[in-house]
Amino acid sequence: MTEIKFVTVDGAKLGYCEIGTGEPIVMFTRLRGTIDTWDPAFSNALADGYRVIIVDYPGVGYSDGTLAAYMVAVAATMAEFARAIGVEKFHLVSWSWGGALAQTFIAKYPDLIKRAVLIGTNPPGHVEHAMREDWFQLALKPVNDLADEKVLFFEPAYEESMAAAVASHNRIYAREGVTERIPSRMEEFKLFFEAARKFHEDEEGVREALKRSDVPMLILCGDNDPSTPVDNWFPLVRKIPRAQLLILPRTGHGPQHQFPQLSADYIHVFLKAAL
Repeated sequence: MTEIKFVTVDGAKLGYCEIGTGEPIVMFTRLRGTIDTWDPAFSNALADGYRVIIVDYPGVGYSDGTLAAYMVAVAATMAEFARAIGVEKFHLVSWSWGGALAQTFIAKYPDLIKRAVLIGTNPPGHVEHAMREDWFQLALKPVNDLADEKVLFFEPAYEESMAAAVASHNRIYAREGVTERIPSRMEEFKLFFEAARKFHEDEEGVREALKRSDVPMLILCGDNDPSTPVDNWFPLVRKIPRAQLLILPRTGHGPQHQFPQLSADYIHVFLKAAL
């Protein structure tokens, strides 16, 4: 188990860990995600040549405080977190709810970002393709087991995806205490939901900000994501000056957990490439 470190930001003690050395990568995780729920095969592969920094949001996982129900406020906390640990500029790798946070961060703090990776996430504003209701109901269970994860993060129609689900689950839960730190109460869920609702209302103008952004972005999606369908990116991606869209086949909401090494390899190429 990687050592958990702590730093105080805005009066709250935030938990984080670091893997590897090199240029810094900060990771923003999914709804209900914690430091421990990233697949270690992905984070370790990502750390090959990089200093990967994984942080828990306020009130989540190892962190004290309360999660703000507003992406702009969480983004401000994450900016202060980076400064508190001495990181002036970094690559950003994000997933799902964390991808929405990352887009808000790009809009508000572009000078802190070198390049950004958005995994399994929706763009801001109105989206045409909605989350599947059965997926949402599973996501609300206090504790998700392997059977749930196969639907939540993988693609049940394909045997190879189901095998990847088992392997990923076993890697994640080889650690102790993972389930105990995952938010499990409706009052906690509602904070995530309210922040996501405001993100899609987009009063902050994040969608328009992305169209003007000079930050290079890699948008990495599964081809059959029941939560954040890749189709939602098609109207926008051509309008973002430095965005690339990569779709992995026979894959659901967690392409980096189904293909941890391949996803890390794609990200490495993107981070190093002359664009």
